[in-house]
Amino acid sequence: MIIIFKKSSDLYHEFVRQMFFFKSYKSTRNSKETAVKRNKIMKLTTKGRYAVMAMADLAYHSNKKPVSLTEISLRQNISLSYLEQLFIKLKSKKLVKGLRGSRGGYTLERPASEIKLSNIFYAVEEEVRTLNCKKDSKRGCNNKSVKCITHNLWDRLDNHINGFFENVKLEDLLKENYEQQRNK
Repeated sequence: MIIIFKKSSDLYHEFVRQMFFFKSYKSTRNSKETAVKRNKIMKLTTKGRYAVMAMADLAYHSNKKPVSLTEISLRQNISLSYLEQLFIKLKSKKLVKGLRGSRGGYTLERPASEIKLSNIFYAVEEEVRTLNCKKDSKRGCNNKSVKCITHNLWDRLDNHINGFFENVKLEDLLKENYEQQRNK
C-alpha cells in the first residue's frame, strides 16, 4: 500500500523526506539481517494502492453503467489478473457488485460518499503497520518481555495513518481530482 497525500501538503514533503532518509539509512547498514528486520517494520504494499486506484476509477467512470476490469486495467496500468483478485475481495465485502454479460462489468455497491479508504484497505486485507509487534501482545517488539523504547511513537503513527484513511472517502478523491483538472 502507498500513502496518498496532496503533493503540495507539508505532510507529503515530510513523508518523502523521511522515506528518503529511511532508504539512505537502510542502504548504509552492513548487516543483511538488520536490513531484513528493518524492512518488517513498515508494511506498505501495492495491494491497497491498486485497490484504491481501481475503486476511484470505477467511481469516476461508472455513471450508472458497469465498468469492465479491462477498461480499468488499461487506464490505470494494473494487471487484469491482479484486478480480478482484488475485485473478488471487494465484491465479497459488498463494496462493488458485478454484472455478467456483454455489457457487464462492475459498479459501486454504495455511493462513493459512503465508502471510506479504510473500507477498501480492509476489504483487500491491507493494513498499515509501523510496529514490529502486535499492539496487544504481552511480548515486546524485540521479542523480549518489555516493549521497545519507541513503541508508543510507532503506535501513535499507526493510529494517525489509519485515522487518516478512516476520514477520507472515495468521493473526496474524485473531488480532489476534479479540482486539479479544473485548475490546469
